[in-house]
Formats: sequence, C-alpha cells, structure tokens
Amino acid sequence: MNEQVLSDIEVLIIEDDPRIAEINRRFIEKVDGFTVCAIATNEFEAKLQLDVLRPSLAVLDVYFPDTNGLTLLSFIKHHYPGTDVIMLTAAKEAETVVQAVRAGVFDFIVKPLVFERLRATLEEYARFRRQVTTWQAEQSMVEQAEIDRLLQSAGTGRLAGNGAGELWAKGIDKVTCEKVLELLNRRGEVTTGTVGIELGMSRSTARRYLEYLVESGDAHHDQMYGTVGRPERIYRRRQENA
Repeated sequence: MNEQVLSDIEVLIIEDDPRIAEINRRFIEKVDGFTVCAIATNEFEAKLQLDVLRPSLAVLDVYFPDTNGLTLLSFIKHHYPGTDVIMLTAAKEAETVVQAVRAGVFDFIVKPLVFERLRATLEEYARFRRQVTTWQAEQSMVEQAEIDRLLQSAGTGRLAGNGAGELWAKGIDKVTCEKVLELLNRRGEVTTGTVGIELGMSRSTARRYLEYLVESGDAHHDQMYGTVGRPERIYRRRQENA
C-alpha cells in the first residue's frame, strides 16, 4: 500500500513563466515516484487546480503578476493542509525565506535550479511522506527517535544527518556531496569547471562542495598556473598514506 502511494506522488507546479514551468516539470519527472499532475501560471489557476486535484506536493514560485507566492503558501496551508509545499524561486530576501520557513514550507530552493539539489529534496520528501503515511495508517504511538527522524526529513534544506550521528554543514547537501566525492575518487583530480560540467552545477557551487571536502579531509588542493589568466585550483583525492 505504501509503495503505491510513493510511486504516485502528484505535484502541482505553480510558476508564471511557462518555459520555466516546463523545465521544472521535466526535472521533477526525472525523479522516480513523482508525477506532475498540472501546471498553474496564476492565482486563479492555482486555486482551481488545488481544489480539483488536491496534490500531495506543490512547487511554488514567489513572484507572480497577480499575487505573491507567500500569500499562496498561506492559502494552501490554511485550506489544503494535506498539500506540502516546496518553494522554488529567485527570491533571496531574508524576510521572504523566514516567512516561508515559519509558514511550514518543506524546503526553499533558490533559482537557477540545480537538478541534484531538487532530486535530493524530492527523495527526502518521499521518505517523509512514506513515514507519515505509515503512522497515519497504523495510528500507533511513536518514540522520540522516530519523531526526530521525521522532523529531520521535513527539513532537508537545513542540517541533515549523515547516518553516523554527525551533522552536515549548512548549505551542503548529503547526496550532492557524495556525488562530488565519487567523481573526485573516480578521476583522481578535478577542477570546479569539470565538476560543474559533470554534475550540472555552477562553478561557485562546485567550489563550495570541493572546499568542504578539503575541510573534511577527503581532498586537498594545489594551484595550477597557466600561461594566461588567473591560477586555478586542482582538487585531488586524499591518499590513505597522505
């Protein structure tokens, strides 16, 4: 029963730019177990689709010509508490983020969208939904450790456990970090450019993950000096005997 629920998580995209909405749809449907049931480009369409479809998840922008995403978020939480929300937006204002988190958003992802970041969130959401569905079906008592794990899953954009009881650094996603490390181990050495191309992320994002691996002791870096331009760092995997 739970597997059937997980294989059919319906997502409503609320985004005023049809091109971006289509990109988001393709990204979401690349993740196993997720289906985009509709796309709404304005407030009227969003409220209509919410009422008719009652989706499990809404992926919501902030900027709209006729409304504000935070207003829609509040509307969803009040009228459709069974629909969870992931904000996907170019908005970076601190107050916007704070309001969204306080309103109960599952995650807040800033554009331009990196597929690996979205996939990590959706996979965490699937685990969250599975646990919620199980609890509701069994109507059983739960232990503190189980509650802690559920709350951790509901905050994938915040600190997340790595399975060993430790905390991942702020802004570092576990799944993405593991992919960067796997690429580094496979190639032996990389630059921010190669990581960006291979994993579909910006150079600045690649640099953040590579520097995190240096700080954690999984990698080290050297400067590469070319004939023109600025020197570039080469990141190499840490040898066992290093």
